[in-house]
Amino acid sequence: MPSWNLFAVVLAAGAGSRFGGRKLLAPWRGRALVAHAVERAASVCGARTVLVVGSDWQEVGAACAPLPGFFLRNEGWFEGMGGSIALGVGAVRHAADAVLLTLADQPLVTAGHLEALAARGRSATGAIVATGYAGGAGPPVIFPAACFDELAALRGDRGARSLLAKAGARVHVVPCEAAAVDIDHPDDLARLS
Repeated sequence: MPSWNLFAVVLAAGAGSRFGGRKLLAPWRGRALVAHAVERAASVCGARTVLVVGSDWQEVGAACAPLPGFFLRNEGWFEGMGGSIALGVGAVRHAADAVLLTLADQPLVTAGHLEALAARGRSATGAIVATGYAGGAGPPVIFPAACFDELAALRGDRGARSLLAKAGARVHVVPCEAAAVDIDHPDDLARLS
């Protein structure tokens, strides 16, 4: 089978304001929450793993050291997730066949699930492959190169859900109810411990 260059873009730029700040540095299972997300992404993409940081960028980067890939600093992180997606996709678009967008605050998503997404993405060339949970589809999600222009144009607090909605039935879904658990408040993390 021909090579397929999948890059992971781990979105970790937000300040975690609902959490009370520094959410991604909160300890979970002995390490910072963000370190777990990077480790899972790297288990699938290795050195093709990109960490997009913003708020607390030095500490977030240090918590993930040594990085298997590289990190990008989104200086406009406070404007929302759209800019972080655009930055990450823009950095890899000329080398990637697809990108795996993953959030740093979904601690129950496993490396096995990311591997299942990658396997589906490889076999369903050109398809969007999303995670199915809570009656819908969302991140982690793989977008093929055909979506890069739209992803690189995202701004503000608009994530990539609009692309999923527009693609409709052309989205392949890999179920993972654990992805419904995301960390917004300290209580969310405490319940998992």
